[in-house]
Amino acid sequence: MVKSNFNSNSNFDNDNLNDVGLVTKEEIKVKKPKLYKVILLNDDYTPMEYVVNLLKTIFSKSQSQAVNIMLTVHQKGSGVCGVYTLEIAETKVETVMKKAKSDQHPLQCILENE
Repeated sequence: MVKSNFNSNSNFDNDNLNDVGLVTKEEIKVKKPKLYKVILLNDDYTPMEYVVNLLKTIFSKSQSQAVNIMLTVHQKGSGVCGVYTLEIAETKVETVMKKAKSDQHPLQCILENE
């Protein structure tokens, strides 16, 4: 016969079962990061082909996409190169500005909230 260590006078009773700390999962809501538009500004000096090449190399645009963006910049004064999270957008702007400066072009690039 098996002897039980449980007796009715012990501190453990059925009411204590309700006090057992159950861990419930809290639903974590992940917010999407803010997005920013990287915008090229038109000037009268930077060659169109230079802008197309920048768009292809820095923004990974196809030839036709790059030409369309370049024409928008030329005709409307500015054009969106892409939409990115803040860190990526800042890096793209900095890369364009450094490249244009080193190549002695006055091309300007900015970012805006989407």
